[in-house]
Amino acid sequence: MSVIVTTACVQDRDGLKKLLRSFGVHRKKLRKIWVDGGYRGQVLEWVKSRFRYCLEVVLRSDDVKGFVVLPKRWIVERTFAWLSNHRRLSKDYERFTKTSETMIQLAMIRLMLRRLKPL
Repeated sequence: MSVIVTTACVQDRDGLKKLLRSFGVHRKKLRKIWVDGGYRGQVLEWVKSRFRYCLEVVLRSDDVKGFVVLPKRWIVERTFAWLSNHRRLSKDYERFTKTSETMIQLAMIRLMLRRLKPL
């Protein structure tokens, strides 16, 4: 699992570049990444040429009104819901982004450990 927390002034596309650079050579099997509409444009070609990953943009249809479950997008939203169950992550209490990254990693480790050995 890789986590990058950035300040609010950083564009999603720039955060994605930082995240992908942090992978190094450890993600050779990764081929496809599902992203939302904020990642359209030149970043798609940049990722494909530099890392050989395919970014697939998951967009909501303009024809549909109301709530619609989008394919693959619900996985991200479900993960955010799991993270928000942890009191320390319910609000942004942290002063440094590195501390936020560490708290997210600890929350996910706890979640994975509970799945291995339920209480």
